[in-house]
Amino acid sequence: MLWFAKAGFTSEIILRIAQIAPLAEAVPPRLYGGTERVVWWLTEALVDLGHDVTLFASGDSATSAKLIPGSETGLRLAGINDHTAHTLVMLDQVRRMADQFDVIHFHVDLLPHAMFQDYAGKCLTTLHGRQDMPDFWPVLDAFPNMSLVSISDYQRRPMPPANFIGTVYHGLPDELIPFSTRGEGYLAFIGRMSPEKRPDRAIAIATAAGIPIKMAAKVDKADEAYFQSEIAPLLDNPLVDYIGEIGDADKAKFLGDAMALLFPIDWPEPFGLVMIEAMAAGTPVIAWGNGSVPEVIDEGESGFIVHSLDEAVMAVNRARILPRERVRARFDARFTARRMASDYVALYEQLASTVPRVVMPAVAEMNRLELLPYG
Repeated sequence: MLWFAKAGFTSEIILRIAQIAPLAEAVPPRLYGGTERVVWWLTEALVDLGHDVTLFASGDSATSAKLIPGSETGLRLAGINDHTAHTLVMLDQVRRMADQFDVIHFHVDLLPHAMFQDYAGKCLTTLHGRQDMPDFWPVLDAFPNMSLVSISDYQRRPMPPANFIGTVYHGLPDELIPFSTRGEGYLAFIGRMSPEKRPDRAIAIATAAGIPIKMAAKVDKADEAYFQSEIAPLLDNPLVDYIGEIGDADKAKFLGDAMALLFPIDWPEPFGLVMIEAMAAGTPVIAWGNGSVPEVIDEGESGFIVHSLDEAVMAVNRARILPRERVRARFDARFTARRMASDYVALYEQLASTVPRVVMPAVAEMNRLELLPYG
């Protein structure tokens, strides 16, 4: 049933939204997990905006939305490496419920494309990973009607023409990582111990600058050989403090106490979530100018973009005097979860423009309106 407000006040549309998360981690993750963390922030922000949200995720997830479990727990910590079977079963469940939603938002790469052709008009898929690998491109040719969202303009640059309906930068809750007025005397590195993240380069920068570095990083099975051969020998450096993988509970202090975050990547980064987490704390980011970095970092405002070891060391000195209030201001202007959710709602409304839905008066007027059934 449709409803309208008796008085002619500005109104908002309530959308019935399905969020489809990966099953690798809980939402939010206990430890490392970028995509699941973004899905959580987006889901909670959409609920706060008044939408009717259903989250398909692992059963150990925590959310204000309706939760429908696709697995008992997050699969990575359960020791399950191939998540395809569990994901397909979850997608079948989504399909059987598809008529209950105005919009179905996938975060599980291209797996839904074939299964949801007859629901393409209400589906969109956010691509969270690198897209410069041609092995994936035949799916784009086979299912050109499936709507895609990129997380940076750079992410889609290597791809053939595809049905992108927008770019939405990630955002996180503005209170999640408190602003820290003064960093302490160390550099921070957070992420994976992998060749593309270049932890070796981070250690080299800290060593050349003569400043301690704290490294909060996990070692995936795929990276164990690299870690043992290339990184482990560097950890004897007295300037290096390797503290291992950390979760959200420890991340705020870890980033907030740092003088600067080092993000010395050597790959086409599609976004780089840790950059905006550092910005929320007021911590400047020193990042190699690869992938999305020039879209995320405002040079001299939230950090510095570098292309060599010498430039990075110079940037460390510049980061000492960069006002942390200026860094936080760039976060507030560009990377909050509410801004991310609002950007997605605009895309949802494009897709759902012909779907019957509920109209809700502005919150400030709710107590003064009489709602009457219509239709």
